[in-house]
Amino acid sequence: MSEEKTLKCARCGETLVLRQVRFSYMNRSFGHEVPTCPKCGRPYISRALAEGKMAEVEVMLEDK
Repeated sequence: MSEEKTLKCARCGETLVLRQVRFSYMNRSFGHEVPTCPKCGRPYISRALAEGKMAEVEVMLEDK
């Protein structure tokens, strides 16, 4: 998360903090630290993460 830009939750207005979040895909789970609302717990998934690391993991699991 960039120190220049502060992300806020659209629902609660709280400043997001980095937290370990568990993701599940095809009966497998993995964790990644992402900005998350401390009040409602909703994570922020950046486009770079969705199209990068998460896409790589999806392809890897689908190939098995």
